[in-house]
Amino acid sequence: MYKAKIWVTLRQGILDPAGQAVQKGLHSQGFGGVRDVRMGKFMELVLDATSEREAAGLVRETCERLLVNPVMEDYTFTLEVHG
Repeated sequence: MYKAKIWVTLRQGILDPAGQAVQKGLHSQGFGGVRDVRMGKFMELVLDATSEREAAGLVRETCERLLVNPVMEDYTFTLEVHG
């Protein structure tokens, strides 16, 4: 078994209203040194896979078919042996 940690973020150039709102909030709280905020999603999947290659393939397939909007988002992931 493997555990996948997946980070999904908006592609560069895509406006991030949630990130902008957080940045404004931080500035209003005195954190003026925060130059940019980009929001995203984090997911963990536990996979029944017999190899790291198989687990990576499952992660890519789930991301490309369901978890990520490929027009607007990018993703990265890591794998670790689980259990």
